[in-house]
Amino acid sequence: MSNHRYHHGGNYMHPRMSYPPHHFTYVSSCVKYMIFLLNFLFWLFGGLLLAIGVYAFMDKLKDGNGWVRLDTVYDVIFNISLVMIIAGIVVFVVSFAGCLGALRENTCLLKFYSMCLLMFFIMEMTLAIICFVFPQYMNSFLEYQFTDKIIHSYRDDSDLQNFIDFAQQEFKCCGLSNAGYQDWSKNEYFNCSSPSVERCGVPYSCCINATDISSGLVNIMCGYGVQEHSVAAASKRIWTSGCIEIVRVWVERNLYVIAGVALGIALLQLFVIYLAKTLEGQIDLQKSRWS
Repeated sequence: MSNHRYHHGGNYMHPRMSYPPHHFTYVSSCVKYMIFLLNFLFWLFGGLLLAIGVYAFMDKLKDGNGWVRLDTVYDVIFNISLVMIIAGIVVFVVSFAGCLGALRENTCLLKFYSMCLLMFFIMEMTLAIICFVFPQYMNSFLEYQFTDKIIHSYRDDSDLQNFIDFAQQEFKCCGLSNAGYQDWSKNEYFNCSSPSVERCGVPYSCCINATDISSGLVNIMCGYGVQEHSVAAASKRIWTSGCIEIVRVWVERNLYVIAGVALGIALLQLFVIYLAKTLEGQIDLQKSRWS
């Protein structure tokens, strides 16, 4: 049957306009629940990171008799448990906004979520460009800003000490700057003027063979007295190069892998931002239909 209608007088009328059915929605369930699932996983990760950070911080408070030094921004940066707490809170809050915004179809939360992701993306890209375009500047900046402070804080923070030991063992380095193992002369325990038994020494993590093969025990005295030796003599017992330079060389050797991973993360962030903005548009379109 024809959709055209006629008056009794034979005049032609336009066909009836069709509207979407009453149950129709512009909001894609696929986009909505994809955003929810991705952010739910990050929400769990943020909660886990926060819980571990709080546990480590409380344990540190207990060891420090209820006192943790936070006088400068460097005290915060070098306090690994506090960094975990801050990172955990940021991930937890942002991913929760993404979860709730997608589930409740709340455009305010989705706008907040996508803006946070965009800020993270811009900061990451800025840092990556500076590192790749000005590697020597970054090298000098890290040496100047962090060497003395990290070396001084080695025994003040057990988490930082464990991290430094791990890095020195993993990258086979000692100290941070171009001075290499001589950096440890700036630490009050390893300085040659110190009354400590560790005077003129370096941490055991600098040693080439720190673990005794027969007993399997770590020889914490393996680095004692090496600061009094020349580089050639010291290199028979310990790694002598600074970690910043070693890490820079490692990054250059694995540049394509690191760039590929960074590009993958960047594309994933852009994809999630695109999904969030798409869902925002769909929600606005649905609201306009209701109004």
